[in-house]
Amino acid sequence: MRINARVDYAIRAVVELAAVAPDSMTADAIATAQGIPSRFLQAILTDLQRARVVTSQRGRDGGYRLGLPASEISIARIMRIEQGFLAEVHGQRPEDVSYPGAAAALAPVWVAAREAYRRVLEGVTVADVVEGRLPEHAAELVAMDEAWRSFGS
Repeated sequence: MRINARVDYAIRAVVELAAVAPDSMTADAIATAQGIPSRFLQAILTDLQRARVVTSQRGRDGGYRLGLPASEISIARIMRIEQGFLAEVHGQRPEDVSYPGAAAALAPVWVAAREAYRRVLEGVTVADVVEGRLPEHAAELVAMDEAWRSFGS
């Protein structure tokens, strides 16, 4: 699993806005609160605004606020805005990949891995993160000792 900086920053920005909802925050305030480079954040906020996850208002009392309730914004939704597919193999969706010979059974492994990833990311909302609680299916995974150990990455 790889979460790039753009995805990480986008999720953190939305979580920050959810924490102050229904109030708004300036881009600079979000950047400062989360330690995100301001210029990078501006591009991310534009993406989120285009996807209607956040809205903006100009003026003295302006800033950004959530465009939807935090309980309706899954982590997966934000990830898709910033990176497209949740999982891909050489730029293709896992179900579109095929391999010859002995590796033929590898494609279903990628599909299964994507589904496991999707179940967690679709099932956790920004509201869950702000409230500091995970849905049961995700909390059970976090509670496993193995989840906290590295097995060679």
